[in-house]
Amino acid sequence: MASDRFGAPMGVLFDLDGVLIDTEPVYTRIWQEIDARFPTGVDNFALKIKGTTLPDIMSRYYPDPDVDAEVRKMLEQSEKSMPYPLFGGAVVFLEELRREGIPAAIVTSSGDAKMSRLFGMYAGLRELFGAVVTDSMVSRSKPDPEGYILGAKLLDVPSQRCVVFEDSFNGLRAGRAAGGKVVALATTNPRESLEGLADDLIDSISEYNVEKMKALFG
Repeated sequence: MASDRFGAPMGVLFDLDGVLIDTEPVYTRIWQEIDARFPTGVDNFALKIKGTTLPDIMSRYYPDPDVDAEVRKMLEQSEKSMPYPLFGGAVVFLEELRREGIPAAIVTSSGDAKMSRLFGMYAGLRELFGAVVTDSMVSRSKPDPEGYILGAKLLDVPSQRCVVFEDSFNGLRAGRAAGGKVVALATTNPRESLEGLADDLIDSISEYNVEKMKALFG
């Protein structure tokens, strides 16, 4: 396992949507359509729930069993046909991490079925990660740090020695609470809204490399 410039082990924890795959605009539209059909009364609902697991969303906003079933059906139908385009530079960075011996994990609020479909689309992608944490593996949604703490544990790296890549406010809070260094990506929210919420702020994963990441611990 590789270490930072001071010899301490390190790992990397990636959120998925808005970080590795360019899907957040599609999910925003889907949840806006759901909210139009089953109004929650929450301002900017589609943006507020970003980074939150589906079980948490359903229990919090759709307690009625009939509504729950309809919302899940709408979401499932959309996910079956939606593309999961990788951000430019994502695989390049992941391959650099592997060459450097730095373990990486995905920590996502998405479900297992979606992850199976994603990995089926891109041969060799799953092998770039030492672990994948999905919504079925946690009891508390982001902004709770449970997922990131679990991801670090699965990589056998202290969470304080991990770099978290996130695009959502809930995810950034979760990364901070886990004790890691946090890199915010301005792919979902305006750059100015992310100022001061992370150790580094970038527009794209293509801007990053191992040396920049190690410098966070300097």
